[in-house]
Order: sequence, then C-alpha cells, then structure tokens
Amino acid sequence: MVFSTLVNPRINQVVKQAKGIFMDLFQTFVEPLEAELGLKSTHRIGRSHTITDDSGYKDRIEAINFALAHDDGQTARDLEAADVILVGVSRSGKTPTSLYLAMQYGVKAANYPLIPEDFDRGELPSALPPHKHKIFGLSISAERLSEIRNERRPSSVYASLENCRKETKAAEHMMRREGINWLSSTSKSIEEIATTILQDLNLGRVIY
Repeated sequence: MVFSTLVNPRINQVVKQAKGIFMDLFQTFVEPLEAELGLKSTHRIGRSHTITDDSGYKDRIEAINFALAHDDGQTARDLEAADVILVGVSRSGKTPTSLYLAMQYGVKAANYPLIPEDFDRGELPSALPPHKHKIFGLSISAERLSEIRNERRPSSVYASLENCRKETKAAEHMMRREGINWLSSTSKSIEEIATTILQDLNLGRVIY
C-alpha cells in the first residue's frame, strides 16, 4: 500500500506504477476540500519548514548534539558553553533529562555521574568545580535505583539495594556540602524535573 503526498506530478506518476494500492492523499482529501471551500491549495515542496522558527530549530539541534557529546562525562571540553551540568549517581535520570532540555528548550545540558571514586576523594569530578554555578543535582530513592539497575545488571553489586543506598546517601551528602541544589527524580516526571531546573538556574526558554 502506497500513501503519497508527493507534490511533483512527474515523480507521482512514476510511483503510481508500483505494484500495489496507490492512494494520493492530495487527490483523496485536498481536492474535495478545494471544491467545497472554493480555494486552491498551494502544493509546494518543503512548505511545512517555512512556518517554523529556523533559529529555534538550529538551537535545538545544536543543544541535542551538545547533550549527546557530553553525556555521562564523556568529555570535559566546552563545558563553559553548557547552560546546565547535571550530576548524580548512575541511572538517576541525568541522560533523559539532558535530552529533554535540549529537544524541548534548546538548553545545552551536560551530565556527569558521581561514582564511588568521587565519594572516596570527597570531591566533585575535577572538571566541575569551575562551573559549580550551573550544576544541578539529581538523586533517586535507593529502592527505585536498585530496580532500574537490576534491569541492566541483574544480581550485581552495582544493582544491590545496599550499594544503591550507600551511593545515593554519599551523593546527597556531597551535593549538600558543595551547596548544589538537587531534587529526587523518584516520583517526578521529566517535565517536572526540567521545569525545576529552568527555574532554579534562571534559564528562560520558550518551549518548542
């Protein structure tokens, strides 16, 4: 079955030769509407893109690329360009929140995991202190964290409830000591988390 919204009549004619049921959506729906309304539609390739905010679109693409490049502490390059840096233990919701901020608000969000080595040193990852003013923390209940980690690494020390309790407690202690605002993602939607972050860091953005 072929459902076509092709504008170019020459190409449309070629596709009609396909071995299948051909449904021209313009002919099926638009032409009757033209007759009823007494108006002629404008069949123009790429017209839908002309009604969007081109600069906003580019901002979102740039922000998405930034979030992907700076996911899970992959690189410390260009952190000065970040609008926000999310920190928290592994699987506390940093990656989906970073991507949501990028896609919906054009916010450049990096994220860094807080790991046992950081807790042993009693310090944030070395790349972060110069950017502390734009750090926001995510935590999560140990029980929920254990459930999530067990889906990834069943019956591992990483996913054990005892280890999850130890990591979340250490992470929350570190964030309090460093003066980093944070929230628990346990029972909050990504939309709620993103709104809190935008308000906390005064990141005025228009949702796309």
